[in-house]
Amino acid sequence: MSVVHRLTAGWLVDHLSFINQCGYEVCDSFTYPGGVSLTASVTSVGDYCHASTFAATSSSRDGPTRGLGDVIETEGKTATKRYVFREEFFDIFKPHIAGGPEEQLWQGCPEVSLKEVTKRKRKCVFNQGELDALEYHSKVRKLIWEGTFHLVQEGLKSGFLHRATAELSCRKNVVPGHVGCGLAGLCEMAKQLPAVNESDHQAVHLLDDEISVPEQDLLSCVTENSSSSAKIVVLMGQKYLVPPKSSFLLSDVSCLQPLLNYKKKYDVIVIDPPWENKSVKRSNRYSYLSSWQIKQIPVPALAASNCLVVTWVTNRQKHLRFVKDELYPHWSVKTLAEWHWVKITRAGEFVLPLDSLHKKPYEVLILGRVQGDVKEALRKSEDVLPIPEHKLIVSIPCSLHSHKPPLTAVLAEFIKPDVECLELFARNLQPGWTSWGNEVLKFQHIDYFTLLQNE
Repeated sequence: MSVVHRLTAGWLVDHLSFINQCGYEVCDSFTYPGGVSLTASVTSVGDYCHASTFAATSSSRDGPTRGLGDVIETEGKTATKRYVFREEFFDIFKPHIAGGPEEQLWQGCPEVSLKEVTKRKRKCVFNQGELDALEYHSKVRKLIWEGTFHLVQEGLKSGFLHRATAELSCRKNVVPGHVGCGLAGLCEMAKQLPAVNESDHQAVHLLDDEISVPEQDLLSCVTENSSSSAKIVVLMGQKYLVPPKSSFLLSDVSCLQPLLNYKKKYDVIVIDPPWENKSVKRSNRYSYLSSWQIKQIPVPALAASNCLVVTWVTNRQKHLRFVKDELYPHWSVKTLAEWHWVKITRAGEFVLPLDSLHKKPYEVLILGRVQGDVKEALRKSEDVLPIPEHKLIVSIPCSLHSHKPPLTAVLAEFIKPDVECLELFARNLQPGWTSWGNEVLKFQHIDYFTLLQNE
């Protein structure tokens, strides 16, 4: 389970475990020139599979071989390969910036007033945005400190967390220098394709149905893996793992019609918008959307009655107020709660000082429900708990930028089983979810995984 411990304060979550429980076991596959290829069962001698891993791939048709990336020859049965996410991406042993001794979790929560922080940390004048952020932080600070403390203590007792790991770390966290084929750029090129309208008959492409899929089809309709095993798709020469029972649409925000053509209504919608901020502008890491553009996302057309909407928000109060005061009312969503994702090391320390003025070790989630028919809402809320306020999701973060922790397990008690779930602006896929974004396959790239074993 991805939830390691559950307390009143919230959940201690194992993000890596969740990924590896998604079922990345694939059959031997054929590689076809051009377009998108996917895995197929190998049932006779002479069928070959080329598995791409982070190491260089080698192959031979002279006979059966074994090893990562090698050709595997099977007789009379299907050969499967099991992939796991590379563990080093979660090797967060030490804080990014260490806090002072008085800020260590096990030292107890020091009382720090807003005036003390502003006086101690900076001599220049604060702008209004910074003052608003400090005021918000002063309200949630004790809640985050104490809740994290109790969850960390449980993690240390169970052995999930280890204080000694900071000294024992010896593995180098080598991030591939260039991964992927420029998915966002591909979506830009796709705008030159004929527009998809509501009457277009093909709303979904099933990965089970065909061996090769043209890239145009991948960009113009929802791609669905309805099987119980993972698939490998090849896009512009790059391989991506698609987990079982998942679907996705790779497109730009201006090309959402295929998702509407999919004709599904979702009971859970998670949104991680590309918020505008100075860091994004400086780094040019990804394009951002204005508040006006975010409001145009057709959430009301995608949401079922009583849909639970969860939006990730940066620590800028401007964005938090926008979601609560403008965005949710525009979508007929009632705000119910604010939760916080708290990032810790494997030793149970905050990855950044809690009172850092530059960046906090937590991010905010705003939860709300679509308002509609009262009777229907009551029926759908039966046998599920009401959304509580101020819960914490504590986890070791992935070192890959914007790889958010999974919410499936923590939301389970607040939604009915087997509901339809959608993630907007997703960068990875999950079983049982539909995912959309212009980088929706980003963290599914096979270079982020290791071929663990052959079966």
